[in-house]
Amino acid sequence: MRLYCPVPLAGYETVLMAHGGGGRLMHQLIERVIGPAFANPILDARHDAADLHIGGARLAFTTDSYVVRPLFFPGGDIGKLAICGTVNDLAMAGATPLYVSVGLIVEEGLPMETLWRVLQSMSQAASDAGVQVATGDTKVVERGKGDGIYVNTAGIGIVQHALTIGPRSLRPGDVIVLSGDLGRHGMAVMAVREGLDFESEIESDCAPLHRPVAELLRQCVEVHFLRDLTRGGAASALVDAAESGGVHIEIDEGAVPVREDVRGACEILGFDPLFVANEGRFLVAVPERDADRAVSILRGFPDCANACVAGRISAAPAGQVTMRTPLGVPRIVDMLSGEQLPRIC
Repeated sequence: MRLYCPVPLAGYETVLMAHGGGGRLMHQLIERVIGPAFANPILDARHDAADLHIGGARLAFTTDSYVVRPLFFPGGDIGKLAICGTVNDLAMAGATPLYVSVGLIVEEGLPMETLWRVLQSMSQAASDAGVQVATGDTKVVERGKGDGIYVNTAGIGIVQHALTIGPRSLRPGDVIVLSGDLGRHGMAVMAVREGLDFESEIESDCAPLHRPVAELLRQCVEVHFLRDLTRGGAASALVDAAESGGVHIEIDEGAVPVREDVRGACEILGFDPLFVANEGRFLVAVPERDADRAVSILRGFPDCANACVAGRISAAPAGQVTMRTPLGVPRIVDMLSGEQLPRIC
């Protein structure tokens, strides 16, 4: 049987090797090649977690893989990252995380102490998030084929609200709320990877996000959309939301919180904080009437102390994100062709 590919694949192998995900080319690969191969109504919802209705229960189901280099960085490591990332994908569906799986791809020769540190970190992160590791698998690959260790996780959570949270629920008049400052995870990883020594150590923002999301829902904030700002940073999340939801999003550059040390590191290295990955930040779209209340609720959590209104949604131009500079001049925000910082999550 001959298989038909809907788009030419030339060049994608290089993109995958060089960038790992998060940019425009990876987005196109998923939309034009991977998505059509498995097209179904569940995947078509374009969300971080699948919304499943099973035996009267509404469940959220997600999976992700982690290939960060280096394995350990200020504020976290690949183990904590894997647990928090899976918990956060479930949280973005408004679900209460319950169980995770852990698949380990271990390179031959990895020191047992390193493996133990990763496992202990995962155990602690799962305990802190209130989830159980329910199943898993371990494989060993030849020396030089695994970069130490790769981690794959899947997660299951229960959805206990009636909202439809996703890009298709975005409405003109909605407000975009950011849960906190941007860019810390990417800069923390970059500093260690490149041996950079800044005046103050930048720590990753890696943290579970389900509790602040749950509090928004408990206090009856009308949540239309949630997205954690991982690969590709806030910019990629916003562009994907605008394109998938068929709306226009305008962001106020002056309102986007970035710590001064992170901003300085980005300027030195030539990065834009809007495109740098985060592992403990999310955006939420709510009706304007709920915006101030949403900010107030989020600021009650230490990891969301800098929550703010950062933008607004309108009908046109549909599928576009613009940023209003401090001078009042709008500029178009798009995904990068690749990713600024590969291998950071």
